[in-house]
Amino acid sequence: MTRRKSKQVSFDAMVKLFMRNYSIPSKKDVEMIMDRLDRIEDLLRQTSAAMRARRPAAVAGRSAKSRASTATETVLEVIRRSREGVGVSEIQQKTGYAVKKIHNIIYRLAKSGQITRLRRGVYTIKN
Repeated sequence: MTRRKSKQVSFDAMVKLFMRNYSIPSKKDVEMIMDRLDRIEDLLRQTSAAMRARRPAAVAGRSAKSRASTATETVLEVIRRSREGVGVSEIQQKTGYAVKKIHNIIYRLAKSGQITRLRRGVYTIKN
């Protein structure tokens, strides 16, 4: 019996097979993704420039006070407005935050000394 001669597989074919099987991107794939990213960045720049052009001057020159505040600042302001102290449930109703988030904020504010606990679940601004 004669043995059949096996077909030689080129090194390039082996590398391509390996890259395809293990989902390794080629140089061409990376360049294609980079081109897409460049196009997206250009679109974002154009969109943001168009939005700035359409924005009225009063909105463009807003002061720092009218900007959206952080959750901690919001909770602190709710506590500050209350004369005889405010509970967690009231803070939740006024802010719409989750109870866990309010507890974490109250813990940080109490630890930093900005608020005090009057009784269980009722807090006020520290004098």
